[in-house]
Amino acid sequence: MNDEDIRTLTQEQLLLPETYTQVYDIGNTIERQAVLTKMRLRAKELKLTKEFDDFVRAFERLAKQMEKARREVEKEEPQVLKEHYTNFDSIDYPEMKCGPWIAHEGGIYIEDPRFGKVSACAHPIIPVERMRNVETGEEFVVIAFKRRGRWEQMKVKKGVIASAQKIIQLADYGVAVNSENARSLVRYLSDVDTLNDNDIKVSKSTSKLGWHGDEFMPYTDGLLFDGDARFKNLFNSITERGSLEAWLDHARQIRETRRREPRIMLAASFASALIPLTGQLPFFVDLYGETEGGKTVTLMLAASIWANPAESQYIGDFKSTDVALEARADVLNNLPMILDDTSKTSQRIQMNFESVVYDLCSGKGKSRSNKALGLNRENHWSCCFLTNGERPLASYVSQGGAINRIIEVECLRDVFENPAETAELLKLNYGFAGKRFIEIVLEHRDEIHGIFNQYRDQLSGDNVMQKQVDAVAVILTADQLVSEYLFQDGNGLRVDDVRDLLTDYSEVSDNERCYEYLIDKVRMNSARFDKDSNIEQWGIMKEGCAVFFNAAFNALCRSEGYSRKTFLAWALRSGKIEGDSLGNPTKVAKDQDGKSFRGVWLIIPEEGDGFMDVEDEDVPFI
Repeated sequence: MNDEDIRTLTQEQLLLPETYTQVYDIGNTIERQAVLTKMRLRAKELKLTKEFDDFVRAFERLAKQMEKARREVEKEEPQVLKEHYTNFDSIDYPEMKCGPWIAHEGGIYIEDPRFGKVSACAHPIIPVERMRNVETGEEFVVIAFKRRGRWEQMKVKKGVIASAQKIIQLADYGVAVNSENARSLVRYLSDVDTLNDNDIKVSKSTSKLGWHGDEFMPYTDGLLFDGDARFKNLFNSITERGSLEAWLDHARQIRETRRREPRIMLAASFASALIPLTGQLPFFVDLYGETEGGKTVTLMLAASIWANPAESQYIGDFKSTDVALEARADVLNNLPMILDDTSKTSQRIQMNFESVVYDLCSGKGKSRSNKALGLNRENHWSCCFLTNGERPLASYVSQGGAINRIIEVECLRDVFENPAETAELLKLNYGFAGKRFIEIVLEHRDEIHGIFNQYRDQLSGDNVMQKQVDAVAVILTADQLVSEYLFQDGNGLRVDDVRDLLTDYSEVSDNERCYEYLIDKVRMNSARFDKDSNIEQWGIMKEGCAVFFNAAFNALCRSEGYSRKTFLAWALRSGKIEGDSLGNPTKVAKDQDGKSFRGVWLIIPEEGDGFMDVEDEDVPFI
């Protein structure tokens, strides 16, 4: 119980025996006394000093009685402490040492000569396996218990069964534990765990799918999954059903149509597993177009490589928080994260969509502290994000750094001849291709970098963004591997099939966009450069340049989120503005009244000599 817990204690809590049980479970006498002192001050604030003192005296008496009884048992009834073995009716769980405890189908208890039978649990329960997480070193325990004639298992952190307060959480899973028997159950499980230290199986575990050295989770027997219960359904969806041949036959038919949309999304889904092997950053592949075009079925096709593509299984959506998306990406790790319909984004994500794209494509989450003022494990991943929507994903962002992390693929109508038939077939046959692809990757791992570099060289150029080039090169690398060794159909993607997916640098560059924005503003607001107009002035026209007052120029840049300093440095190098003789991005000009001022001389292109006529009173400042 920490200081915050004590400060917020209510009258009702101070009158509950469970509150004091929690304190007396503290083994260190000094720490326990410190907590009791603080609790008494809180009781005094709530005018419950007498009641508090009564509880403390009662618990002190009980503690002395239990200690006395324990000593008498050790002295008078040593046979109670003899070592017993569990005697459960199960061929799956062999007998285990349980010390002084009697453990059989009727439950677990200890015979105390003074207090009689002290029960730890009313039904069979036993630790059967330990799991150690390879990333964090955390240890989990697999607990087997029998209720209503059936054995069940659950996985919990080791700390849960080591605390009388935390072990009560097991009641949510069906274990008969409460505040009365919690301490006895902790002692029983601790005794069994300690006495059978060399016999309980210890397995390596992970909460992350994908590559772990030369092993790929979940296609390995060397690792167990110990991820958060929130992702149990996601993990369980990654399984095999139907047949690989049925899936391959239908996928070959789709590829044979030469439609670009499904071939790219298939290749991108495979490519997710290659991102860490090629050393690239995560990226988005977004399929956009009109409704009923086949976007959702295309995502189902991409998902069926690895998992169940049915609704609410492997495929997620944007109706979430950025923290939840980050946690999901951390679990998937190297498997593709597939999100359906960008229009369904939550309001929180809509307001911060650009940041979400940046964060997901950075490959790591934000550092967050825990209650102990330490840092939680930092989430990280290296995968591809597959999305769809009626609007391009890039339309939700404006910064060039976010745009060049997105590969946009337009989805035209009628991608599939019979989309309903394809969807049903995929729901019945899935999960085989991913496992086969990992086998192919391991067989040809030495070739991957060469294939990737070859495609990157063919795609690179002066006017394309390198991050997009790298993303498309990974996709083509994956497509070549599956075309040659999985589909073997000669319908793989070519460089010319995807070259137009690369965005021109001028469309992505924030500086280019800022320049076009300023030119448009000048053309739309000629009156603001005419001193005879009755509206606020932005500057003057002089020698083929729009010469901005600094305040007006700064306000225009700030209104669209452009960096004044960055733009001026680029514009001076690129010849978009005129600087002074000393190389400064601003220089002196004289206004219509002959007064000197230092401003930004924006060069107006020759084809932009004309201006739009607008009514003075209708022209806003921005």
